[in-house]
Amino acid sequence: MTDARKNILLFFDRPTEPCFMQKGEERACFDLPDNFYPDKYKALSNTLSSRFGSDAQRTIPVRNIALPNLQLPMELPYNDQFSLFIPKHRQMAGKLIDVFMGMRDLEDLQSVCSFCQLRINPYMFNYCLSVALLHRPDTKGMNLPTLTETFPDKFMDSKVFRHAREVSNVVTTGPRMPVIIPQNYTASDSEPEQRVAYFREDIGINLHHWHWHLVYPFDASDRAIVNKDRRGELFYYMHQQIIARYNAERMCNNLGRVTRFNNFREPISEGYFPKLNSQVASRTWPPRFTGSIIQDLDRPVDQIKSEVSDLETWRDRIIQAIENNAILLPNGRQMALDEETGIDVLGNIMESSIISRNRPYYGDMHNMGHVFISYSHDPDHRNLEQFGVMGDSATAMRDPLFYRWHAYVDDIFQLHKNKLPAYGNNKLEFPGIRVASIAVEGKAGRNTFATHWEQSTVDLGRGLDFTPRGSVLARFTHLQHEEFNYVIQVNNITGRNAMGTVRIFMAPTVDENGTPLPFDDQRKLMIELDKFSTALRPGMNTVTRRSLDSSVTIPYERTFRNQANRPGDPGSAEAAAFDFCGCGWPHHMLLPKGTTTGYPIVLFAMVSNWADDSIKQDTVGTCNDAASYCGIRDRRYPDRRAMGFPFDRPAHKGVNTLNDFLLPNMAITNCRIQFTNATRERPKQA
Repeated sequence: MTDARKNILLFFDRPTEPCFMQKGEERACFDLPDNFYPDKYKALSNTLSSRFGSDAQRTIPVRNIALPNLQLPMELPYNDQFSLFIPKHRQMAGKLIDVFMGMRDLEDLQSVCSFCQLRINPYMFNYCLSVALLHRPDTKGMNLPTLTETFPDKFMDSKVFRHAREVSNVVTTGPRMPVIIPQNYTASDSEPEQRVAYFREDIGINLHHWHWHLVYPFDASDRAIVNKDRRGELFYYMHQQIIARYNAERMCNNLGRVTRFNNFREPISEGYFPKLNSQVASRTWPPRFTGSIIQDLDRPVDQIKSEVSDLETWRDRIIQAIENNAILLPNGRQMALDEETGIDVLGNIMESSIISRNRPYYGDMHNMGHVFISYSHDPDHRNLEQFGVMGDSATAMRDPLFYRWHAYVDDIFQLHKNKLPAYGNNKLEFPGIRVASIAVEGKAGRNTFATHWEQSTVDLGRGLDFTPRGSVLARFTHLQHEEFNYVIQVNNITGRNAMGTVRIFMAPTVDENGTPLPFDDQRKLMIELDKFSTALRPGMNTVTRRSLDSSVTIPYERTFRNQANRPGDPGSAEAAAFDFCGCGWPHHMLLPKGTTTGYPIVLFAMVSNWADDSIKQDTVGTCNDAASYCGIRDRRYPDRRAMGFPFDRPAHKGVNTLNDFLLPNMAITNCRIQFTNATRERPKQA
């Protein structure tokens, strides 16, 4: 990696420490032009430069450039929270992304970063620089640290940081004992929702949600950054799968499926007390009390004035568009919602990025839903409070209401899906290909999945500002499973070689009351586990696939950015793919927890015709191992079928059970998920 690229990454190190202080393991120091220092440091610029630069191992001269207009992004106070869901914040971030993208070379980018890092809100600076580095041609392949490294305060109990600072100040050099992050620290067992806190508050799951929005930003003047292939459909499908996955987790813990948040006037039954502190804002994240209601917002400080009726109006207009099978364009014309692209158009309208077809009319329902909920405790700013966890993509999935809100958003998408024609056999069958069976093999035995708790460590050192340098490890507990193989028997009776796409899903078999699930309910609970292509020679084929190779997940090492496992040379295509692949569902959460008696699930496998599925494109050197949720960098989505196929729409009449749905190129098997309530330490070599 060139020095210029390496220097840019230093802005992620100890993000609230001024950039003229020593950065990184090599104690590098930026040598700033005098006019780059803020007023509070200007008179001391020579003293500061000498103080921090005298024993620096490397000094980085910063080019004195004519600075672009930064007035808009500087409107967000340095010590405030930053939210992608707040329209004004998105506008400010879009401008800063444009500034970073527009720098002619890395030297100029380094200069503008030096100036901004001392003035711009640290959360917004980190987000905008990350988006720019992911999308600039000259920075692909750079090792972007995850948010857990730079802002660990968004992911764990605030008590951890007091202990971490104590450890780093007492043991200034050498190995330090890990700080333990308590499990289930946000409520007691008397709160039923706490049974699934391990899911909602999982570090990897919240990182996935943050990274997805990093790869798919809302705003930028360069539309190509936002307007990625099937982005709206991906917004729908990724969140639909989260709800299906969460419902399975709830049912494993004797909780009912998520209740939709569809009446915006009723009290919210779930309270949430996040137990997080913001290091930048120096504030505790506000809680939401049981029985809170969302109210009209009038917060001049955030330039938000919006009524709850706005949410209802936007909702009604989107539903009307679905009923009409057409949306209204700004010029007054209608645009049909067709079978292939309608869900993509609706996804962009619902998420309301800059590629929404008619944002003034259809509004900002998804994002403002987050905002209304996140300000339920202080809608008019009379108590000078900032937003709750629903206002930040890195913390929103901690809140039980996230799932209620997105379950309702998904219901609206399902209104469109329900109007589509059922798949005929010509769309579902693969003539001459018969799936004889699917089975699971692993340590737990045939057709049994095994889960348990695991303890892992994450390094907080990069994010602990104003403390002695060095590694500070935190140990946390998360769900884990034993790895396994799928074994699928496929009979090719065509007499010639064929290419198939294998699609593997899992779903519960019974509802909360132990009643067998009807097909239309069960299909919405289908969790995609894997999708891959395979060659099929004439006759019987045994297709074996490792769980580690899932098209949905990224490995633990990518979630937590273990750079020892980073492939290729810095700057190479392989390294660029590694960074993009920070986007993906964490592999340790592939499976629901199950129960100690063995939770019953059904495993479904289908082989569809690759000739009908495939997208002709070069994917060499690109990341496609978490393509189901994140797509492929700079490429089209790698499956021509609708996301969630074949379960994304209702079946034809007469299909009442999954067995009724099956065709010769499909198979199911009953399995169970066996949970062992024991904790193992993650193997060091893994």
